[in-house]
Amino acid sequence: MNFENIQLGIAPINWTNDDMPELGAQNTFEQCISEMALAGFTGCEVGNKFPRDIAVLKKALSLRGLQICNQWNSYELTTISLEENKKSFTQLLDFLETMGAKVIGGGETGNSCQGKKDVPVLEGKGMLNNNEEWKRFTYGLNELGKIARDRGIKLAFHHHMGTCIQTREETERMLNETDPENVYLNYDCGHFYFAGEDPVACLEQFISRAAHIHLKDIRPKVLQQVKDKSMSFLDAVKDGVFTVPGDEEGCIDFPALAAVIKKSDYKGWMVVEAEQDPAKANPLEYALIARQYIRKVTGL
Repeated sequence: MNFENIQLGIAPINWTNDDMPELGAQNTFEQCISEMALAGFTGCEVGNKFPRDIAVLKKALSLRGLQICNQWNSYELTTISLEENKKSFTQLLDFLETMGAKVIGGGETGNSCQGKKDVPVLEGKGMLNNNEEWKRFTYGLNELGKIARDRGIKLAFHHHMGTCIQTREETERMLNETDPENVYLNYDCGHFYFAGEDPVACLEQFISRAAHIHLKDIRPKVLQQVKDKSMSFLDAVKDGVFTVPGDEEGCIDFPALAAVIKKSDYKGWMVVEAEQDPAKANPLEYALIARQYIRKVTGL
């Protein structure tokens, strides 16, 4: 396989941050998608400034040769009923199906500290504390995954800093306790590195269950400050813990990741998703850095 079954996208969070709307508040939807296309990407995820009028959105994307490939879903299986989760999940599926997307992403936010500025991300992460909580969580994921599968869409669950599925061990258990026909993984090399894991080893282990891949790098100097200062996830983002593939300040071995993907049967999207403060990291500049680097590493 020479990446012929893979498409390349980018996330709007590089332009406008969903969790901190003040980051990139000045950047418009039109600027965002125009710069995505200008940088050479053909797909994107959905951001908070994207119009919800389907006709308007489809026309704007079509003019720029872009396709919606995924959207974050905030699962709250640890804190609210499965029926309430089904309602919001189905509403998002309706939208994604209309837009032609084949993946619904997202992570467990119900007990997460990822959006809390006063909670250190490395000390206050969400937990599943006993087998009963694990059973409730994985049962809910399976049920939602069945709904998505019946509509031709894959539930690709995102392991994420601050949540109950953050480490390699937690990811492995989640996948082992869910049906591989219903629940897939949204693999993210940056979040695994942040969690203290080897992202290459994790990709080797989980590539067969991956339905979506996020590519982001880590600035190790900033990560050390996050540890030293007990910073929240949001403050870590603002201070630049994440960056794009190809940034010389990053540390992840992307050629090794590419080698794993190349010898796998992975089909789908690879998406650059490296949330930063756009005032410090110009989104178009960093999108171009990532696009050129990925071309160099993969030929895509």
